[in-house]
Amino acid sequence: MTNGFTQKAVSTQQLLLSLSLSLNMGGQLGDELCYPQYHNASCRKAMHSQSEDMILHSLLSCITLFTVVLNLVFVLIFSHFRQLHTSTNLLLLSLAVADFLVGLLQMPAEIHVLGGCWMLGDFICAVNYFLGYLTVSVSVGNMVLISIDRYMAICDPMFYSTKVTLRRVQYCVCLCWIFSGVHSAWILRIFLKQPDMYNACYGECVVVLSYVETSADLFFTFLGPIVVITILYLLVFVVAVSQARAMRSHIATVTLQRSETVKAKKSELKAARTLGVVIAAFILCNSPYYCFIVAAEYNLIGASTAYIELWLLYFNSCLNPVIYVFFYPWFRKAIKHIVTLQILQPGSNEGEIIPILSSINSIHTAQSWGWLMSMHISVDISEVKQMEVLIMT
Repeated sequence: MTNGFTQKAVSTQQLLLSLSLSLNMGGQLGDELCYPQYHNASCRKAMHSQSEDMILHSLLSCITLFTVVLNLVFVLIFSHFRQLHTSTNLLLLSLAVADFLVGLLQMPAEIHVLGGCWMLGDFICAVNYFLGYLTVSVSVGNMVLISIDRYMAICDPMFYSTKVTLRRVQYCVCLCWIFSGVHSAWILRIFLKQPDMYNACYGECVVVLSYVETSADLFFTFLGPIVVITILYLLVFVVAVSQARAMRSHIATVTLQRSETVKAKKSELKAARTLGVVIAAFILCNSPYYCFIVAAEYNLIGASTAYIELWLLYFNSCLNPVIYVFFYPWFRKAIKHIVTLQILQPGSNEGEIIPILSSINSIHTAQSWGWLMSMHISVDISEVKQMEVLIMT
């Protein structure tokens, strides 16, 4: 194993092996070698009690399974139903693909490391690290794009449809994946050339990052995005609450039914709650990992919590579909279509998953032709767009 963090910032994953070795009773290494044919040049396996091994594997396997299934269902729903093919949903789809890859590729690799040995070879070791940086970077990048999209939709609804087009969002998603790939390749450029250069024995998968590389990764995948997301969501929260209150007051003045007033209030609270959960989940799942990176740089922390912080980071990939999807009533309807195999019926992709949206869009179209004006109905376009956003959130 490498000897700590002297004048170098070491990736959290470097400490996973040492943590795996310390999970046994008393933190002692076993006598069994990872590669017996290499004798003393081989790393030694960790001694795990059967109960500890069963609990760890069961827990992490469940998290992995949920991450894969939830994000796969998410991808299937948005790919199948044509009504969901919008610019905002394209961002959510990209996020789900990144989270799906985390569950499909990254999490099983980390479960494999629990044994204290890396048995998949140097090439897979390099691919594993690259995919790890790529998927996390893409996931964070998509959250930034989503926050920008929500900001434009709520704070500038009059020009949202002209500024945020499907083609522009497609370009942004492609750039997000390309930039994440370039970023990951640059961070690991030395390691990718010789994946075993930092290994002290056969059976390790270790990468060491310089101070510059760690600082760049910290800024582009945590500090920068979290500042942007927090500021935009705070602005969205303020505007959403103020406009929802204005809508409720307007509805009351034209003496519409009480149920509509209650619905506006529920939408206001739901939007505030969803935005709060998004921010809280992102900070709670990502902060421990990056705080560990900073603390490890100054020898303020050892390997005792490395595995927990990394899995919290990955766990965000499991929470994302819960936050962005299970808060939406129409998603439960879409799941019902999948479970009952209705999606196999001809024309099922044309079904209305969100009927109320089509009604609002009809009002918006009618207003653009002046029909509502001729009927002497006063409806503000910004309020209509705001109602649409609140329903989606």
